[in-house]
Amino acid sequence: MSLGKQNQRILADRYQLIELIGSGAMGQVYRGEDKLLGGVVVAVKFLSQTLLNDKMRHRFEREATISALLGEKSIHIIRVRDYGVDENEVPYYVMEFLEGESLSQVIKFQPLPLKRFLYLSRQICVGMDAAHSGIMLKGELCQVVHRDIKPSNVLVMQDPTLGELVKILDFGIAKLVQANATQTHSFMGTLAYCSPEQMEGKELDNRSDIYSLGVMMYEMLTLEMPILPESSSFGAWYRAHHDFEPRPFDAHLKIPTELKDVIMKCMEKSRNNRPQTVAEILRVIEGLEKKNQTNKVTNPMTTFSGQKTIVADTYDDADLKYKGDRTEVVAKVDGVTTISKNLTWPNNKPIQKIVFPKVVISSGQTFPSLWVMIEKDDIMSRIKDMRYNQFLFLNSPHPMILWITVIYNPHRGARWLPCYLDLKSQTSRQVTAALAQTGNYKILFFALEEPKQCQHVTGSTIATNQCKIMLNWLESSKAIPDTGGAKMSKQRLREEFNKLKPVILSKLKNSYKSSS
Repeated sequence: MSLGKQNQRILADRYQLIELIGSGAMGQVYRGEDKLLGGVVVAVKFLSQTLLNDKMRHRFEREATISALLGEKSIHIIRVRDYGVDENEVPYYVMEFLEGESLSQVIKFQPLPLKRFLYLSRQICVGMDAAHSGIMLKGELCQVVHRDIKPSNVLVMQDPTLGELVKILDFGIAKLVQANATQTHSFMGTLAYCSPEQMEGKELDNRSDIYSLGVMMYEMLTLEMPILPESSSFGAWYRAHHDFEPRPFDAHLKIPTELKDVIMKCMEKSRNNRPQTVAEILRVIEGLEKKNQTNKVTNPMTTFSGQKTIVADTYDDADLKYKGDRTEVVAKVDGVTTISKNLTWPNNKPIQKIVFPKVVISSGQTFPSLWVMIEKDDIMSRIKDMRYNQFLFLNSPHPMILWITVIYNPHRGARWLPCYLDLKSQTSRQVTAALAQTGNYKILFFALEEPKQCQHVTGSTIATNQCKIMLNWLESSKAIPDTGGAKMSKQRLREEFNKLKPVILSKLKNSYKSSS
């Protein structure tokens, strides 16, 4: 069918094909628009008409299924949204439309500096670990082995809210490792990155991907291949991967010893001698990132879990005058304290240590607030403590904000008050809009011992640029479909929160010292 006719097609009364953007042995990929979701750009992949047999149909459907399930597990794997068969009985699947550079393009002219290498490699590892941990298929947990990890199958893209984001592509030759299943032994992959057992057509597990990852990481740092054959033939590559030791890193390269060691270990000939899981590699990378982290609050971009999110640091203190006008803040807080004395703990909330958001309307005033229940002694001892806030946003698999508030004093430590705002919830959207519009919020403290009456009210301001960013988050989240991934997004943000805690504490300690 001609390209012109394809452009006029609408699949399943929903997907308008726009232009051909790629083709290969397996089929063609078109850029399209999802008319049901207001013209959201998608990519539509068709199986080639020359491959319309039962075996290839099954393989194509399996590729779509694997990618769809893995895309729900990790933001670092391309996400499949839909699968279907057109009027000519040609199968297709719809996936997210990605624009960026392949890793092979990124490292075409120069190796990656250590900081960027760690940043990108961590995301690759997170995606691979999600695949290796398996997907549920017909009631059975099946590990997914990619079998073709290489720079051209890794996309580095710019996400409007997360910054530089890595996606692992092409699960077309991925292998499902199922218990009690007869596996076909055949070679598939790219010669330069194949493990010795993959060259032999042996049964594969996650450790084969780890070998390929080691080769790729070596290339990312040096632009060189660690193993080179005598010729480009299959036999020469077979001998190279079996008999040739990887070239050691040049001494002049400033690469940490523990990183060199784990990369060389990935390329061990025997899979029993390699790291047994990607998590082992991830621990080394995260440890090195932690060593390289700076405590200076000079850049409004903070990285987390292979992603960037826009955050704003805001400090308030009821005693130390190093940020803003304390008199004005206290005046506002005191005004709300008077207004809020009549506020009582909601009947539908348990009497226990919890934090939740709420838009409050009291005496004609509307303001966003954070309701907190803790011990009475803790409330009274923290009345003059420093306040700090930070916001993280994750748009996939589900749009959600982690709103972090910290009450801090070096003698009493930190009281963490995290709160999640689901941007598919009307209540959370109202709270987010109120935060962005007012540029501040109130913290209402209730005591476990006297739960009904509000004991104390304080406030915290939000950086101006952060308010603008939150309005953008609200707007962008409208176009994101609700796919039921709220729990997954919350879990991811919770993990990043735990990683950020020591960084935030270090900032607070330094700020307190400099102020004093």
